[in-house]
Amino acid sequence: MSWFRRPKTRRKPVQDRRYQMPEGIWRKCDACKEVLYAKAIQDNGMACPRCDFHFPISLDERVRILFDDGTASELDPGLQSIDPLKFKDQVSYKDRLKKYQERTGRNDAVVAYRAKIEGHEVVAALMDFSFMGGSLGSVVGEKITRAAEAALEAKLPLIVISQSGGARMQEGVLSLMQMAKINAALARLDAAGLPYISILTNPTTGGVSASYAMVGDVIMAEPGALIGFAGPRVIEQTIGQKLPEGFQRSEFLLEHGMVDMVVSRREMRGRLARTLDFFVGPVSTEATDTTTAEPEPVEETSQPVPVVEDEIEPPAVTH
Repeated sequence: MSWFRRPKTRRKPVQDRRYQMPEGIWRKCDACKEVLYAKAIQDNGMACPRCDFHFPISLDERVRILFDDGTASELDPGLQSIDPLKFKDQVSYKDRLKKYQERTGRNDAVVAYRAKIEGHEVVAALMDFSFMGGSLGSVVGEKITRAAEAALEAKLPLIVISQSGGARMQEGVLSLMQMAKINAALARLDAAGLPYISILTNPTTGGVSASYAMVGDVIMAEPGALIGFAGPRVIEQTIGQKLPEGFQRSEFLLEHGMVDMVVSRREMRGRLARTLDFFVGPVSTEATDTTTAEPEPVEETSQPVPVVEDEIEPPAVTH
């Protein structure tokens, strides 16, 4: 048969049909371990569509989710920390600050804004955990204090979004004094009858949780956020007892009355708007008509115009 005598030819190499998957298309949930489409997570407010685990997000992403487009105007952008104690551990505090400033593009661990949330004008201070763990230093305390004073001057609600590992040890007692300074500014805001809404995100710990984060008129928390003064391991070693599972998570704190509500990130803007409606009233949706209506013609009448002889004077206003 002819096929026994078929001449041997060199086989052509099989074409490589493997495709390189672009990075960032898929993301694995840290809680339920599901591999998810990254765009679906982003559309869900950077929360897992399966288990509602809240992924860490940048400050810029939080601004995009929270505020009305194009309404955020930064307050006091030029404040920078100095090195009052000439502190040095592995590196100097000055060099550490410079490294985080270059990495984040910000001067410190908080940014204050005057912005709108579904039409409500507010003053808001947002902490940034990517800058030295959101630690509370002199500039952080000063900017939050100034935000409270700006809200007081403009008679606007104040919102503070906390995300911090606690006080900044490189500034010593100057860092600790920020807790009292911020709370004093919040007391003036309270005396003026202006609302202060505190939002706790993962994590909110240390001196931040021991001061201004827990004194809001309304305290909201994101699902699963770690909230407490010291870490669970430190507390268990100190008191020598086993603590309940998840005792420092936002759901446990809600159950025991430490926070007012746990709000998913994708619902945060709407919940804030409804809360502001309660405190300051709903935003008027009626468009202001700037056109001048022509006066209606007055019909001539032969009847005399009545004259009121004894007019009643308005009562005097007493202060």
